[in-house]
Amino acid sequence: MTKEERLQMQREKLARMRVREDELRAEGYKYIAGVDEVGRGPLAGPVVTAAVVLPADFDVLGIDDSKKLSEKKREELFDIIMQRAVAVGIGMASEQTIDEINILQATKQAMREAVAECDAKLKAVSGEAAAGLDYVLFDAMKIDEIEIPQESIIKGDANILAIAAASIIAKVTRDRMMVEYDKEYPGYAFAKNKGYGTKAHYEGLHAQGICPIHRRTFLKNLVL
Repeated sequence: MTKEERLQMQREKLARMRVREDELRAEGYKYIAGVDEVGRGPLAGPVVTAAVVLPADFDVLGIDDSKKLSEKKREELFDIIMQRAVAVGIGMASEQTIDEINILQATKQAMREAVAECDAKLKAVSGEAAAGLDYVLFDAMKIDEIEIPQESIIKGDANILAIAAASIIAKVTRDRMMVEYDKEYPGYAFAKNKGYGTKAHYEGLHAQGICPIHRRTFLKNLVL
């Protein structure tokens, strides 16, 4: 495949990923947030969520589900999204919260935080109290406590531009946190596995036991 063919495929994908947001704008919605989470499966660390509002003319190629992108590409796109987004909100739930209320409820709580922060930043930027979020697009999730019109989209991180952007913001934010945790709690290879249950991680658990950022409820069947 030539470089031009790859670029054409990216342009076509970008056009497909913009469809739902363009439809909503045509219906009169102006500020549409995409929301996604990262970190539901790891044995350690927080679950992190992001809510992102992109401008209508956002035309950056290569935006996709963060899991499909290389670390280098995610970092590059993270900077672009943060620079060009109308508003970005971050939410997170700690390992203690996950253990207390379970991973699903912790994820929803973090998503509510991300949406609230995004809404507040949007109002601060616009200078209008009423100019908050108009619509929220979630990746396969529904949050009853959010009164803003919302939509749950299966595989939204691969098919909706704002959700894909949110997945990148959440992923890079969490990965950077886990790299810092690796310095604080060495021996579990957090910088490489980001808290997921790899061979090196389990070896660290058997050698050192559980550290403060481990999710106890995820390890209750582990014999150390």
